[in-house]
Amino acid sequence: QAQVQESGGGLVQAGGSMRLSCAASGTTFSINIMGWYREAPGKQRELVAISYSGENTNYEDSVKGRFTMSRDDRKRTVDLQMNNLKPEDTAVYYCYVQGYSLGENYWGKGTLVTVSS
Repeated sequence: QAQVQESGGGLVQAGGSMRLSCAASGTTFSINIMGWYREAPGKQRELVAISYSGENTNYEDSVKGRFTMSRDDRKRTVDLQMNNLKPEDTAVYYCYVQGYSLGENYWGKGTLVTVSS
């Protein structure tokens, strides 16, 4: 059974930076999709950044120019560099990994990012 584990997160002041990391382990399936989602208090989970294998990363409009996602398929990791953070970025951030076969989709448990004003 695959496991997806996030690291990073915590408290940061507005305008600051933070880096989240995610690693997929426990299996050797080929990874297609890697991405980050977030869920703010009282809101639905939303896409932050996502990429298909070999393709460019797509970002949610509010994070374009501030967040950068990087993936390493060999290491089975995906990072999210977040700059110029805003209070509205406060949320639990979840890592998502998907393979090519049905059922090969996995979520991390989430890591809380709190941006103070």
